[in-house]
Amino acid sequence: MERNQRLEMKGISKSFHGIPANQDISFCIESGEILGLLGENGAGKTTLMNILYGLYQPDAGEIRINGTPVRIHNPVESIFHGIGMVHQHFMLIQNHSVLENIALSYKDTPFFFPKLKIREKIETFSKSFDFNMDLTKKIWQLSAGEQQRVEIIKALLNGADLLILDEPTSVLTPQEIKELISILKGMKAKGHMIIFISHKLDEIMDICDRVLVLQKGRIAGSALTRDTDKTSLARMMVGRDVVFNIKREKIERGRQILSVEHLDVMGDKGIPALKDISFDVFENEIFGVAGVSGNGQRELAEAVTGIRAVKSGKIRINDQDITNTSPRHIYDLGVSHVPEERIRFGIAPGLFLYDNAILKQHHLKKFSQRYFLKYKEVKHHTKTLMNDFNVSAHSINSQIRNLSGGNIQKLILGREISEKPQLLVASHPTYGLDVGATEFMRNHLLMLRKTGSAVLLFSEDLEEIFELCDRIAVIFDGEFMAILDSDDQRLCDIGLMMAGSERI
Repeated sequence: MERNQRLEMKGISKSFHGIPANQDISFCIESGEILGLLGENGAGKTTLMNILYGLYQPDAGEIRINGTPVRIHNPVESIFHGIGMVHQHFMLIQNHSVLENIALSYKDTPFFFPKLKIREKIETFSKSFDFNMDLTKKIWQLSAGEQQRVEIIKALLNGADLLILDEPTSVLTPQEIKELISILKGMKAKGHMIIFISHKLDEIMDICDRVLVLQKGRIAGSALTRDTDKTSLARMMVGRDVVFNIKREKIERGRQILSVEHLDVMGDKGIPALKDISFDVFENEIFGVAGVSGNGQRELAEAVTGIRAVKSGKIRINDQDITNTSPRHIYDLGVSHVPEERIRFGIAPGLFLYDNAILKQHHLKKFSQRYFLKYKEVKHHTKTLMNDFNVSAHSINSQIRNLSGGNIQKLILGREISEKPQLLVASHPTYGLDVGATEFMRNHLLMLRKTGSAVLLFSEDLEEIFELCDRIAVIFDGEFMAILDSDDQRLCDIGLMMAGSERI
């Protein structure tokens, strides 16, 4: 695609198993423009971008570049047409260097001595976009922000004039987000086109020139960012007003529910993931753990819920030692878990909705009788959950894999709190959710707190941490840098604590 041109998607429609994902969607984008793409979970944003990138074929409609219709059958053809995509989960080989990853994806990499011949090209290209990259570093040695830059270099080096970014700030520190915004504005100044998918309305308003809003597979509206505001965009997305500042009323905390003492846990690579962690969580309290992904949050959640072995230290629920006991035993003591990887650990994708609605609960008397499930009660329970938690699905007899990520997350939350747990361990409960679903989930966490439960909340969204939590622990490299009340003035330096530069 040549610079200073225009891309259009006209009348795009796509259905899966007879259920429409996109219906007659048309929009355009021109050089030097950043277009924001908004919509509820399941609104069709990812499907639309996968069509543009060649991963899906539309049932109807066409793509035009500079007025000429093109058919994009696969990502290789999309790269040929100047379209690149940075996925939400980076497509990088962890044990290879930055240079090797870029060389593997570069369409003009020579067969003989590839690294030697393209090193200079990559270095020159990186400098033009102010990327300061050590090409010899392995991917696993890089921060999330640095890995994202590698993905952007891969796309731009292959001649991408249109760059699609899917939730690009979800794993970045505040400083890395600022750097990304600076990079995107620099790309815009050089004439690149960018489609920016995000659920964070502040970012959309700051970065984008125009916004396209999808609702249930159709265009709900569009606007210039200078002519609109967050409230109007949220209303377009969900069809109602959304409360952005949820009020957390002050409640006196009750008795101690969870006690963690001098906890040491090993990571998957056999190196320490948690080092001498100690803290307590009480009734009527949301205890937040803030930090950049990969600093021990997952290992801590798994240790508390019995999924990961503890090397040393103690974990107690209501003063009962649960260290290295089974997840079933811990659940029966009143500990529920909303896992970080909802598809991998939160559901059984091939089973029906009603099966997933009672995972971990199928042994309870109300759902089973000796060796048989009471399917009448199970299905009634599922319908109640779907109604109470606004889970949108064609039928309870559908496989859960056919639901959007947001609806899966709402079903998991409903299942986990339906038994009124004493402690809910919630790992990134609103990750990837739209503003309406996010508001819904946060209100339910506050309701759980109000009714006497304790919540251990893991989140990389600082807005969420400050909005919901009574106390906040900042984690870096498996250690707590601080545990502070949410109104403590020292939290203004949370970015430095998250980066390991300051300990309190």
